[in-house]
Amino acid sequence: MSLSFNPAWLYLLLASVMEVCWNYSLKYTKIADIKAIDWSQFFSSTAGIMALIPAICYVGFGVGNVIFFSKALNVIPASTAFAIWMGLALVGIKIVDTLVLKEAFRWVHVVYIGFILVGIIGLKLSAAPEKATAGAPAAEKQA
Repeated sequence: MSLSFNPAWLYLLLASVMEVCWNYSLKYTKIADIKAIDWSQFFSSTAGIMALIPAICYVGFGVGNVIFFSKALNVIPASTAFAIWMGLALVGIKIVDTLVLKEAFRWVHVVYIGFILVGIIGLKLSAAPEKATAGAPAAEKQA
């Protein structure tokens, strides 16, 4: 159980943040507004760019999410990485909903988010450290 710094965990955290941002950019992307853009007058007013900003963010955060998550998967086992990535994203979305979007606060949500965080911490602490087993015989790799 080592607490040494591993950039894969930072990548996983960044992927989770990107997932939260991706979620809200999707929420605010309005296809009807994009379809209504008068492309011949696009640069003469700010309405066109304002309609496109959430969609541009959607693509950017989605790509960032995939890049950081794939970097984390190079080191962290897929099941562990996915559970932590999605758990952190859920916690982040709930925090934004409550603090920024003023969704109703309920203590029971704090309790269940605490359960998610305990699970995330448990997965992080119980993750097997990387070992150099490239040249080791098969019997040693299983031990």
